[in-house]
Amino acid sequence: MRVLFILFIVSMKSAAGFSQSADFFCDKPVHKFQKAYEGQQLEHVFRITNTGEVPLIISDYHVACECTKAHLPEKPIAPGASFDLKVTFDTKGKYYFQDRLIMLKTNTAGGQESLRIKVNVVPKNE
Repeated sequence: MRVLFILFIVSMKSAAGFSQSADFFCDKPVHKFQKAYEGQQLEHVFRITNTGEVPLIISDYHVACECTKAHLPEKPIAPGASFDLKVTFDTKGKYYFQDRLIMLKTNTAGGQESLRIKVNVVPKNE
């Protein structure tokens, strides 16, 4: 009986450990730039906070075009800590309304999080 009790306690602790996850929080996940002119390099910093119980890992990102870059953390973000994630957007060859979704690969419950930038780019000829 004692062995069963010990196994029960160990299994409950293991189950509780599996429920812990990193939580991604960004108070402003969408940034709209002021009007820009073609050829400008735009930059914005998103403040990411890990509100979870384990370190937050942002391992990769995906965007629709190579004009947008995200500068990811080199180390996991500790619980309660924040990281300034810099996103750059090259307006060269881009015209009018631009909307870029940055999909981040994370160790959160959903496995991914998103950030978004928007800008109206004025062509050089106008």
